[in-house]
Amino acid sequence: MTESALIAGTTSAGVPFVARPAESASAPVIVAWHLLDPPRTPAALAAALPLAGLDATVLYLGLPLSAERMPADGMDEIMRRAGEDVVMQLFAPILEGAIAEFPAAFAELRERFGVAPDAAVGLLGGSAGSAVAAGVLASGSSGASAAVFVSPMLQLAPTIDAMADFLGGDAYSWHPESRRVAADMDFVARAEQITATDAALRVIAGLDDDAAALVPARLFAVATGADLQLMEGVAHALAEEPGLEPAPQTDAAASYDALAVEWFSEHLR
Repeated sequence: MTESALIAGTTSAGVPFVARPAESASAPVIVAWHLLDPPRTPAALAAALPLAGLDATVLYLGLPLSAERMPADGMDEIMRRAGEDVVMQLFAPILEGAIAEFPAAFAELRERFGVAPDAAVGLLGGSAGSAVAAGVLASGSSGASAAVFVSPMLQLAPTIDAMADFLGGDAYSWHPESRRVAADMDFVARAEQITATDAALRVIAGLDDDAAALVPARLFAVATGADLQLMEGVAHALAEEPGLEPAPQTDAAASYDALAVEWFSEHLR
């Protein structure tokens, strides 16, 4: 895929996207959400995971509070919100917001790019984006027949608890509303909703990633029957810092991309 093949824009509701139109009219459509770590924008994810060689319309959507939707004071405001309540001020608006805005964004973009009404649908997400992809799948609003989760965040609570350990601060004080968010973002517990979609599931995780990602990935695979691919020598990020712009593809990202293409080629027909 070349950069010239990509189209960047914003939906009428303000969702930023980068799209790669398919070559054939009957090709599937894949919706992808980026990580909060590199690659942390639609354009950066398109470079890291281009789904090379796969004929599909690929829609890379931006997450709320990221890139051009960052608050006015940028990372200073993000850190302030994280210090106030990292679940309710950051993860809830990012994850719940992205899931809520999906149906309208998808309907608008599939019409704009001429996706066939009966085209097969796939979902792709990395880290926080994987939680969005799983949430969209569980909601039943996508009609997806295949999904790939990379560097996954399939349970929110372990991620939040691990952040406090990593930053050396006080443990997060869970409260009823944040526990509700964590329950909504616990896709191990929601396995029955996931499997009810009959979508073919693949999880790709690096063995050097944190236990907060790896343990839920393994539990999710057991609970849903997802295909689990564990990659040696790979951590969480799939691009070099800062991860905002398209960058040369890393070896790890190339391996993940090949596994995603393999899965979608087999299951999006």
